[in-house]
Amino acid sequence: MKNIVVLVSGGGTNLQALIDAQESGAIQNGRITCVISSKEDAYALTRARRHGIKTRVLQRKSYENTDLYSEAMRRALDEEQADLVVYAGFMTILGSAVTTPYENKMINVHPSLIPSFCGKGYYGLHVHSAVLERGVKITGATVHFVNAVCDGGPIILQKATEVKSGDTPELLQKRVMEQCEWVILPKAVSLFCEDKIKVEGNKTILL
Repeated sequence: MKNIVVLVSGGGTNLQALIDAQESGAIQNGRITCVISSKEDAYALTRARRHGIKTRVLQRKSYENTDLYSEAMRRALDEEQADLVVYAGFMTILGSAVTTPYENKMINVHPSLIPSFCGKGYYGLHVHSAVLERGVKITGATVHFVNAVCDGGPIILQKATEVKSGDTPELLQKRVMEQCEWVILPKAVSLFCEDKIKVEGNKTILL
């Protein structure tokens, strides 16, 4: 049984999708053992506590720079004996102090079809605003491994949804979350915990 540590910064809707999947049995051979938040007032912490999941707060603002914060996060992950680290609305980019020792053991869900609309500055509603401004007809979400390049790690799963006439960034965000993110994130977590993801270079093979 693998230990899953979830990193959060906000409301925790993706965390809730993982909790629901765990409680329904959709996540095989893994369990969420700890939720770590970069903000002490994140509602995601409340979600975790309601389901009896251990929580920790590691405030980004308490550290001078990314390197010091990353080192503190690595120590926390080591203490929690994390087998898999999941970014679920975690808004801090971590440095090599974490990404190197946890290579191919950290996954993130991004609200677009990478390599479109990704990288620095593309987060939250910024992504969906850019999608609408560009006029694309299809968008979606991507689950990928985290590495030193923002949104640059090997892609695990992707799921698409249509962009509709009259969409606002908020409407599109809701559709992408409900139809894509909440579907593929728990699935990718289960695949990892079942040892069904093989990484070759910057690609994954699902076994």
